[in-house]
Amino acid sequence: MKEIILVKNGELVLKGLNRSSFEDVLIKNMRRHLEDLGEFKFTKSQSTVMVEAPDEDTDLDDAAERLEKVFGIAALSRAAVCEKNMQSIIKTAREYLEDELLLAKTFKVEAKRSDKKFPLKSPEICRELGGALLKSFNHLKVDVHNPDVVVTVEVRDNHAFVRGNNIKGAGGMPTGTSGRGAILISGGIDSPVAAYMMAKRGIQLVAIHFASPPYTSELAEMKVLDLLRRVAAYSGTITTFVVPFTEIQEAIRDFCPEEYFTLVMRRIMMKISCDIAKQQNCLALITGESLGQVASQTIHALGCTDAVSDLPVFRPCIGMDKDEIIAISRKIDTFDTSIQPYEDCCTVFTPKHPRTRPKPQDVESAKAKIDGLEEMIKRAEVGARKLFIK
Repeated sequence: MKEIILVKNGELVLKGLNRSSFEDVLIKNMRRHLEDLGEFKFTKSQSTVMVEAPDEDTDLDDAAERLEKVFGIAALSRAAVCEKNMQSIIKTAREYLEDELLLAKTFKVEAKRSDKKFPLKSPEICRELGGALLKSFNHLKVDVHNPDVVVTVEVRDNHAFVRGNNIKGAGGMPTGTSGRGAILISGGIDSPVAAYMMAKRGIQLVAIHFASPPYTSELAEMKVLDLLRRVAAYSGTITTFVVPFTEIQEAIRDFCPEEYFTLVMRRIMMKISCDIAKQQNCLALITGESLGQVASQTIHALGCTDAVSDLPVFRPCIGMDKDEIIAISRKIDTFDTSIQPYEDCCTVFTPKHPRTRPKPQDVESAKAKIDGLEEMIKRAEVGARKLFIK
């Protein structure tokens, strides 16, 4: 029995004349997620993409699990291919869905008849198949409102497809359809979640991490790279820059008033990130900031930080509670890694009493006390290590 995966497009169905280009990116992303399983065939058909395995030995369980993480997919399901007649459809449904139906108590049948030449209409297909399944599985009852199993028949131009319950997809837009954005990733809980959320809206990610050895360890950097690998399971390859930040942080400690340490540091980080982002053709910066969460994330502090960026700054977590952010981090499997107790540069030289209502001119005056800052920034940018995280 031939088996394929049916992929249902999400928001792409709302697109107009450019819908095909979005679908092409989605297929490219699916192919990349499946490339080491073999050469899959992808066929666009209305709001569905049919995914055919290269041979019968291909692990479709693994393939379906990988496709669950591809943004742009609303739902997917494994389906059996059969001939376009009711005898074949009934036989296929009995055999293909036997295990699923034996475990269920209730079911219903849905039919989609895109081939209008098929002799039976959708309600008639449902009635015939439903009656046949009730005879074969006499423990079942029909429940059209909340069934354990939804048996779906799709009659298309060349074949009919029989499938069981849908698997929920990752949703969103295909990664790469909304341009490129640079995520400032520290190693905490919030920034990986922000990266995931913007990748879900179609952003191709570039990551920027600031390292300050010996104040931050190699283990802290490995932690960040592990977080990015977990995000990359959804987004695809992430071009990553590790920026040496020790010299600049020591200069901030030595020359700036303590209450401005964090604000000056973040402004310099934004400046360096903007420069790297532009070199990588990014159109926005992304951070994991949540309003009021810490002193540097008050509305006044965020205004001071944004003042040095000439790129838009996306903050997808800005209105979320910590519990909401943690829930997403658990879902994408970054939480346990994020809470590993390694110092990052954001926690180095933390002031005891940071300013929560800073004025931009005061922060700029504090930054101006650092001699040779521009040269330090250039050295940091030139010294950034480039990695590719998959």
